Amino acid sequence: MKEVIAIIRMNAIQKTKRAVADLGLPSVTAEKVFGRGKQKGLHLFPPATINPEDGKGNGMRYIPKRMLTMVVPDENVEEVIEAIMETNRTGMIGDGRIFVCQVEEAIRIRTGERGEEAI
Repeated sequence: MKEVIAIIRMNAIQKTKRAVADLGLPSVTAEKVFGRGKQKGLHLFPPATINPEDGKGNGMRYIPKRMLTMVVPDENVEEVIEAIMETNRTGMIGDGRIFVCQVEEAIRIRTGERGEEAI
């Protein structure tokens, strides 16, 4: 099992959730997050200033994004990555990132199922 974490543009959340659900993998957790990449905050969107250093809002600029997290069987990882990339690639700065992490165990609290049966 792998955990796939995708950080994407705010306006792409519904389209991305549909693309992953169309693969038969509807389980996803979504969070509103703020962050920045190498560009140190796009100047195309109104940024959020977090932890202003001087009290005047001149701290580091962060961009509002969505973070999707899903745990998928190993055999579905590449198709999930491809669906996320196809749905979110505009070719412009700020398209996002995908991270893939190993998951050692999954347990469904309600039933006690373990492993892939729990996801």
